[in-house]
Amino acid sequence: MLKNKDKKNNEPENQPDDAGQPEDIEKETGENSDRNLLEKDEEILVKIGQLENEIADLKDKLLRKAAEFENYKRRTENDQLNLLKYSAESFIVKLLPVVDDFERSIEHMDSAKDIDSIKKGVTLIYNKLMKILSEQGVEKIEAVGKPFNVEYHEALLQRKADDVEPHTVLDEIEKGYMYKDKVIRHSKVIVSEYLDEESTPDSDERNDNSNK
Repeated sequence: MLKNKDKKNNEPENQPDDAGQPEDIEKETGENSDRNLLEKDEEILVKIGQLENEIADLKDKLLRKAAEFENYKRRTENDQLNLLKYSAESFIVKLLPVVDDFERSIEHMDSAKDIDSIKKGVTLIYNKLMKILSEQGVEKIEAVGKPFNVEYHEALLQRKADDVEPHTVLDEIEKGYMYKDKVIRHSKVIVSEYLDEESTPDSDERNDNSNK
């Protein structure tokens, strides 16, 4: 009997509780995993919110820049149109004093004592006008006495002239002008006849008479 009692006494009195069981450890591990997942989800949601705010801010900035560009584009187009529309303004302003001089001359024309004074006044106004044109790059085309050049002259008539070379400008019916390096109006001129008789008016008349 004593042996059995000793045997029972030698057995451990405290048995391990349920906390140390594998089932409890797995349960605790699962709860930790769920918490970690929830925390990560919250971080992701916060990050998504931040990115959405940044996208909205960038969209707003983009729309503002697009509106500013459209306004700048419209202003530039309007400036260009106005520049073309009023490009001659400064030149016209310079011409207005010439117009004033002409008006004053016309007003005093009846009271002028002689023709010479009128002529002198008109000449002064003309010189003033030509000076303004020259300052703007407008110049007359030299024609009379020059060889005929189709780039600058337009021949209206041919005329015999023994004292000049053929194909020479004899007279100017309407003056031509250049603006800088561009011809803006050709000189309308009378040109001496060619040496070739077939091209002269007399030879043409003879041919007409013979055909009759």
